[in-house]
Formats: sequence, structure tokens, C-alpha cells
Amino acid sequence: MATESMTLSDCVVMIVDRYLDDLQGEAPNNLHTQVIEQVECALLEHTLKKCGGQRGTAAQWLGINRNTLRKKLQNYGLDT
Repeated sequence: MATESMTLSDCVVMIVDRYLDDLQGEAPNNLHTQVIEQVECALLEHTLKKCGGQRGTAAQWLGINRNTLRKKLQNYGLDT
């Protein structure tokens, strides 16, 4: 699959498959929670970086309220 035609869903499937393969038959624990939290944290951090630290702009890009962004940043320890 060419990277330029990959969707976000394709990327998630590829990474989850790799993660499950790395478990070598062990059952995952709280897979949904892990994926959601790790993806959200990375998304927030990267978007904020791309916006030069401008929280208002980052909130706009993410399609969320600035206060919601602030709370999420605090939740993930990214509110420096």
C-alpha cells in the first residue's frame, strides 16, 4: 500500500496489527483505551507544535473548544 494513499484508518490498522504481533500471542489489555489515549495525546502534542504553541489555533484545527483543549492538555501532562 502506497503511503500517499493511506487513510488514518489504514495507519491505525497497520500499527494495531504490529502491536498485536509484538505481543506474540498474549492477549492485549484495554486495547481500546490504550489506542484512544495514545493517539489523542500524540495528536494534541503534534498539532500544538505545528501551531507554534498557539492553543486557539490548535483548538480550531482540532475542531474542539479551547477550554476542552486546555483540559485535555492537562490530562496528558502537556500543559507546560
